[in-house]
Amino acid sequence: MLFLDPRLDLPAIGAATAGLRRQVREFIAEETGNGGFAPICNSWTEGLDPAFSQRLGARGWIGYHWPVAYGGRGGSAFDTLTINEELLAAGAPVGAHWIAARQSAPLLMRFGSEAQRREFLPRIAAGTTYFAIGMSEPDVGSDLASVRSRASPRDGRWVLEGRKVWTSGAHIAHFAIVLCRTEPLDPKARHAGLSQFIVDLHAPGVTIRPIRMLDGSHHFNEVVFDGVELSPERLVGAAGDGWKQVTSELAYERSGPERFLSTMPIVERCLRLVLDAAPAAGDIAAGRLLARLITLRNMSLAIWGALETGGSPIIEAAMVKDLGTNFERDSLEIVREAMSADERLAGDATLATLLAGAWPLAPTYNLRGGTNEVLRNMIAKHLQAR
Repeated sequence: MLFLDPRLDLPAIGAATAGLRRQVREFIAEETGNGGFAPICNSWTEGLDPAFSQRLGARGWIGYHWPVAYGGRGGSAFDTLTINEELLAAGAPVGAHWIAARQSAPLLMRFGSEAQRREFLPRIAAGTTYFAIGMSEPDVGSDLASVRSRASPRDGRWVLEGRKVWTSGAHIAHFAIVLCRTEPLDPKARHAGLSQFIVDLHAPGVTIRPIRMLDGSHHFNEVVFDGVELSPERLVGAAGDGWKQVTSELAYERSGPERFLSTMPIVERCLRLVLDAAPAAGDIAAGRLLARLITLRNMSLAIWGALETGGSPIIEAAMVKDLGTNFERDSLEIVREAMSADERLAGDATLATLLAGAWPLAPTYNLRGGTNEVLRNMIAKHLQAR
């Protein structure tokens, strides 16, 4: 495991990547200055703005490290990480393309057919085609081996039946990569007989129902598949390889900077207010936030280094997701307490507005992408086996 090695070396990020960071910051300053977007927390789930995604795509900033043949710019994984860090820290509305770029595209790059890569990857890179995740189901949650959705062969095609829930962005997405059973469940081999399909969310038999939050916002959905016909070309990889594929996919889902930067607009605002004035009580809050943030960023950087060299750091990704989402929840409370103790923060309307928008979603941080309890069980089993 990466994090058990006391000699852990972080990947070096070169001058070219630093220059790219400056370009992204200049773009963000221009966008916020001309009213292109207002910063929000949870922008990778709440910020569903196709026009903004297309502006990023036009600059080549989606899938920057992908091969040119698939719509990328041939950069490094750290280039893409840098772009994503800056966009998330700024609270930019990246939610439309986020899932497609973060995990659907890497999955197709690794397991998809060449025809699938050429059909979908350039459109994802352009910011014009969006994907949703078809994993979680009612009463299943993080136990993906128990999924009940089923695809059955019929007349040379597959027919999909089932339901998925907590499907972020399905109402604006064009496709979903759906995990389902293609063989009956074997209690002695629960992970066998699973497959993944690319499903057109506008196809006959697909129904998308909104799941609204308490504040009325909407990014979650329930998706029902009722006799949806799929061509053999929509199977990702080989039938029965779904578990191997989906665990690889989860390394991308759980290790990215969005697992600790969802509340970064609040953290950054707090830090700026504290740093711009004489020392006071808020300095303690700033120190607590920075210490955890820097640690999480270094952990995420190490995982991206492993992914860049072909590794599959699933357990390390689970650790980042667990620690990162706890940081996100804790950061709200740390800042709230600091606002009560430090007059530099107490009267700031921007900080208060950002906090008010983040609180209703805070309970979801430890749930989305796998509950922390399940992730800790995975980590414990791995450590026990060492």
